[in-house]
Amino acid sequence: MSNHLLHLLSQWYPEKDNAEWVLGTVFKTEGPCYRKAGAMMLFNSFGQQLGMLSGGCLESDIQRHAKKVMATGRPMTMVYDSQDEDDLSFQLGIGCGGTVHIMLHPISANNDYLALGTLYQHLFARKSGHYFQRIPTNDDEIDAQFVPSVAAHHLRSDKETIASKVQEGKQTWLKTYVQPPVHLMVAGGGFDAIPLVNLAHQLGWKVTVWDPRPANARREYFGNVDEILRSSADLLDTYCQQYGVDAAIVMTHSVSLDASVLSALKTSSIRYLALLGPVHRKDEVLAIAKLSLSQFPCKLHAPAGLQLGAALPEGIAISMLSECIATLNNANAMSFSGALSE
Repeated sequence: MSNHLLHLLSQWYPEKDNAEWVLGTVFKTEGPCYRKAGAMMLFNSFGQQLGMLSGGCLESDIQRHAKKVMATGRPMTMVYDSQDEDDLSFQLGIGCGGTVHIMLHPISANNDYLALGTLYQHLFARKSGHYFQRIPTNDDEIDAQFVPSVAAHHLRSDKETIASKVQEGKQTWLKTYVQPPVHLMVAGGGFDAIPLVNLAHQLGWKVTVWDPRPANARREYFGNVDEILRSSADLLDTYCQQYGVDAAIVMTHSVSLDASVLSALKTSSIRYLALLGPVHRKDEVLAIAKLSLSQFPCKLHAPAGLQLGAALPEGIAISMLSECIATLNNANAMSFSGALSE
């Protein structure tokens, strides 16, 4: 199960009245930390944990405090300092070297479930917005709001999704931009697309596969796909606009089909577009489609993927998804160690 907020809420929502629940949120970090401000996690009275607020090191202790919140109905804040010898995170040998501030809020019908029901419904409908949580300064402050975006789903970079504090009088709020998972469209339902869609599914992405050929994209091989399209390629632009497709990878292994897909997507608003195959094949596809690189809504990544040296379909899938993630997050896809050595 993905750690995306939509997937956490999809497990919580049908059980929201069948157990006591607590929402844990990182509201401040100092130094290197596994999760950043805005990261959320859910705990219930049966000991179930949904999501992560650290690399798995602190969750058991946070669960212990969550039980106190369930018992008292009052929020609380905690600080884990991995450089403080008296702190639990130091004693556990957590080596990130940072400090993480966490707040715990009880979730119940009395506080309108902290607006998480509304948030879930908007994310499910692929709409984005801002989630506001009041940071408690004493034990009786419980409040949260969700403000939908005016426009439909608009994917932002990771730097924009990091939460920030907002001051309103004497109250301090954590403002977190929330958005639905990435929607990836894979044009081509051959066997080499299977590991690609499976990995995207593990990331929690919505995945659509398009292939008009009856022998391809068969449901028995693509069980993790949200939707399989058999329509004409001319309709793909309309589909992308209507269902908020963020990225597309074209891998039909047919020059004519690839050309028809690129022709349809030239007027779309996708942010990542990749074409499988070597450079000379890209030139051939563009020639048949009578397109130039300047006509696409974003850079055409062809050959698709990062240079990982991968030879098998699974490794190539990782290469393409890594490039996709980097592009959507406006990241340079450099090695962390390489970037630090410069």
